[in-house]
Amino acid sequence: MSLRPAPSEFSSPAVQERHFAESTLLSNYWALTKPEVNFLILITTFVGFYLASAGDGRFSFVRLFNTLLGTLLVASGTGSLNQYLERHFDAQMRRTARRPAAAGRLAPSAVLAFGTALAITGGIYLATAVNLLTSALATLTLLTYLFVYTPLKRKTPLCVLVGAFPGAMPPLIGWAAASGRLNSEAGMLYAMLFLWQFPHFMAIAWMYREDYDRAGYLVLPKGNARVPFMILETLLPLLALVAISIMQFPTRHAAAFYCAAALLGTGFTYFAWQFVFERSRVAARRLLTASIVYLPLLYGLSATLCNRAR
Repeated sequence: MSLRPAPSEFSSPAVQERHFAESTLLSNYWALTKPEVNFLILITTFVGFYLASAGDGRFSFVRLFNTLLGTLLVASGTGSLNQYLERHFDAQMRRTARRPAAAGRLAPSAVLAFGTALAITGGIYLATAVNLLTSALATLTLLTYLFVYTPLKRKTPLCVLVGAFPGAMPPLIGWAAASGRLNSEAGMLYAMLFLWQFPHFMAIAWMYREDYDRAGYLVLPKGNARVPFMILETLLPLLALVAISIMQFPTRHAAAFYCAAALLGTGFTYFAWQFVFERSRVAARRLLTASIVYLPLLYGLSATLCNRAR
């Protein structure tokens, strides 16, 4: 009896090539959903849900799961449809040229169908498994992001302001999912995320300004207006963010909360100040890193020390 293994279809080059193609296809569809963006969306949605429900003892893991799943579907659909709409412009930018739609690895019709299916499924899922308000907020986020913010990026730098409105929706979605309504505390979470987006995006806009210019995106003004615009869109929102974060009312360990919030805000402001007056790629990258660190820590403080849901 020979010890040589019998020929297997899985060892044939043709089948191996097919398996590779299938894995590549899956990775392309996965990339369409913008998983790195969805991670932040889910974190902020969770914080809204937790703060709305933990205070009155009505926390439900099943409802949380349904909320996060439905939100993930809508967000993934939004990311896919955004890449469909901007595929020609993404192809002109080094940062986005290798995206599946821009690079032509997926047909535009497939991207459109995939994104539409995810968005519709997510909206229906939220309406049936959570509540109508949550579904309406998620759908409103999708519509304003795709059909208001996205086209404005090629028309005016004020697109950053407009895009911050749908961008700050996740904590409202989480809050509405847990309580079925919105209140002033939900509004505070919304305001914090709304203001946080300005320094975060200004860092990205500066780092990739040549890319944006090449694709015709007007995320920064031209000429002498650029510096005052960056001050207006970076430092002022950040100072307002720090002030609002300290206006929260912790239910316990108030001294620790205020000290931590002030320390976080001081560090974030320091990097923003450096960025505005140096306007270098290194300073922009530091500010981007600071923004990514700041938001989860601030929301974590809110979730653990400020759960006063009414």
